Amino acid sequence: MINFTLLQTDLNDSLPTVLAPKPNDTNIIHIEVPKGVFLFLCILSLLENILVVVAIARNHNLHSPMYYFICCLAASDMLVSISNLIETVILILLSNAIIGYNEPMVKMMDNIVDTMILCSLVTSLSFLGAIAVDRYVTIFYALRYHSIITQRRVVNAIVGIWLASTACSITFIVFSNSHVVIFCLIVFFIFMLVLMLGLYIHMFILARRHSQIISAQQKGVKRRLSPNQVATKLRGAITLTMLLGIFFLCWGPFFLHLTLIVSCPKHPFCLEYFKYFNISYVLIIFNSIIDPIIYAFRSQELRKTLRDIVFCSQ
Repeated sequence: MINFTLLQTDLNDSLPTVLAPKPNDTNIIHIEVPKGVFLFLCILSLLENILVVVAIARNHNLHSPMYYFICCLAASDMLVSISNLIETVILILLSNAIIGYNEPMVKMMDNIVDTMILCSLVTSLSFLGAIAVDRYVTIFYALRYHSIITQRRVVNAIVGIWLASTACSITFIVFSNSHVVIFCLIVFFIFMLVLMLGLYIHMFILARRHSQIISAQQKGVKRRLSPNQVATKLRGAITLTMLLGIFFLCWGPFFLHLTLIVSCPKHPFCLEYFKYFNISYVLIIFNSIIDPIIYAFRSQELRKTLRDIVFCSQ
């Protein structure tokens, strides 16, 4: 995230107000990442996630709750790409004097971009949590899945997550000068981490035993779970575990940055770590690039649809 109000001094060292060390911390020198790198990664991520959304919308076999949530996760990743694309283009235009520097306009754009990135963060965590719940119900309440995860509940969850995430992001920006904002983000991150890890650990420890119980109870019933069905459900859980792992690997350094700002902003180690914020930010963009690759790699149906779209086949 880039604080455009710092553009006149250093186009590559800027940080959002809520995250940045104070201006008098002159001993902090940030590792520079070329704007061209950001631009390329943003475009790549945007194209990948657009393809995922189009593929899910186009293929009726992918019209299920899990893929609806994956579609929203892709849209959330698009927010990161679009926000970075906007700010990188503006940085290039300003640095080359193609447009003039107007502080109120730049401040407004900065707030919009930061809101989009925070919204992406909150929605990504929320939809990963929703997918975890969906996989949990799929494995442990297979016979009641369609009565628990109804179309109406899925739509309500999607709308609720987007509205709540947007409201939270705007609130964070309005009160960005308070460390309470950072603390709330950290608490939310840890809460979702514990929740999803708990669900996934429970799934993988008990899934096979539970599937055996279901099979025993369904003897003579036409809708009995076959080994292939059990494997498919576990495969979905493994896919989402991979997404969860990549998310926390890519966003983890960012949250460590937030934690250090709250806990030890003046400590030498913290000041040293602050230098690498831009690299942490590149990792965030990488998350939105890697996610679509995982979708395609783990889902044969989605991979086939993506291939048909790319090669314009029917």
